[in-house]
Amino acid sequence: MSHSRRIFIVDDHESIRTSLRAALTDEAYRIAIYGSAEELQEAVRHESPDMILLDIWLPGMDGIEALKRLKAEFPQIPVIIMSGHAGIDIAVSAMKAGAVDFLEKPLNLDLLLEKIALHSNSNSGNIRGLKIAKQAQDASAHLGASIALSRDPQRTLKRSAVMNGVGLLSGHPTGIIVSPMPIDTGIIFCTIDGFEIPARITALENFGSYSSDKTFTANSTVLANGHRRVRTVEHLLAALNMMGITNAIIKVNEEIPNIDGSAADYCRIISEAGIEEQSCVRREIVIHKKISIGREIDAEKHIYAEPYDGFEVVMRVNYPAPILEQKYRFNPSIQSFVDEIAPARSFNTFKNIDLAQQQGMVGSGYLNSHIIIHDGKVINTKLNFPDEFVRHKILDLLGDLYLLGHGIRGRIVGNMTSHGLNQALAIKIHEALGSTT
Repeated sequence: MSHSRRIFIVDDHESIRTSLRAALTDEAYRIAIYGSAEELQEAVRHESPDMILLDIWLPGMDGIEALKRLKAEFPQIPVIIMSGHAGIDIAVSAMKAGAVDFLEKPLNLDLLLEKIALHSNSNSGNIRGLKIAKQAQDASAHLGASIALSRDPQRTLKRSAVMNGVGLLSGHPTGIIVSPMPIDTGIIFCTIDGFEIPARITALENFGSYSSDKTFTANSTVLANGHRRVRTVEHLLAALNMMGITNAIIKVNEEIPNIDGSAADYCRIISEAGIEEQSCVRREIVIHKKISIGREIDAEKHIYAEPYDGFEVVMRVNYPAPILEQKYRFNPSIQSFVDEIAPARSFNTFKNIDLAQQQGMVGSGYLNSHIIIHDGKVINTKLNFPDEFVRHKILDLLGDLYLLGHGIRGRIVGNMTSHGLNQALAIKIHEALGSTT
């Protein structure tokens, strides 16, 4: 194995420098180590490395300032920032200053090697990244799903997008700031006090008690990190999913603002902020074998994923009047999510909403952000589509499935779905991927 790639390691702890040098030398990288930013600056003027691993907390000039100076003089050199005790604000500052990635100490060697291969300037790094993806696909295909490279690029926003509104469950004013992030960041929620919650299925509230063999009752999708939660993330995630945003950080208090119960406003602020294609392809989940939850009969709720060359959702609902039986097939390659799915609003009966409010389970946000049904009629609004109800089920599904962290190459077929059913399918796909996520 011969990399011939040169990596500079900058850290003020000798033990970290030497251990990293030993580990990366074993991987056939050529390593040089430095104890300060000043030493690094002098070294870079004599030799341009393929990658720099740069600690934030250094004597003299700190890592952020060193990064800014490096990017001003040598913008082509990728820099991975390392830190053992930095919050989200410092991580974001590092990304904005030009770092390609941010890793927390103690470093995971496998993750570090993957990041080096992904971000290296040399062609061999790209080849190694392709090998990793191919090996992961081969290893997990027999389980029903695998990760593969997509034909589409990763995307982020060109600038931050802001929206204020009312929390669906709390009824209190709330807001979000959706900001650009570098490649391979993924979608991350960040509470006002700095707690990161990744938009991943493993961050689902009470994830440890879930089982792919069961279905669950869930009125919305809630993510958690310890005692911090972010609620009602599904409509925003659906918009990010279908608009191709793979990397973003969302600052939020505890609840995503809900305007009218649809995803239309999230699509609007993303469009206004602008979408930027990034210099790395995204990954996607390929469904190889049928993965299902529930008995596949019309009288029972069920959902499954099956192989398909592309992506589409087939959904059916059958509820009392005025909904009755509705079916809809959505394929984003031939239909517009923004026009056909995003405007579809949440719905519920007046009786259910009234009962939930009496029990203190929901706030006044429900009354202004739902299609409300009473005595077999819609009583508070005009429908955006005659079949708005089944379209909204697709909207919820698209948001819940994005907790897998990638788009899907496959067909999803659902009948009378719920957030709990969607989440159960996502967990089963996650399990099928094994260690490749």
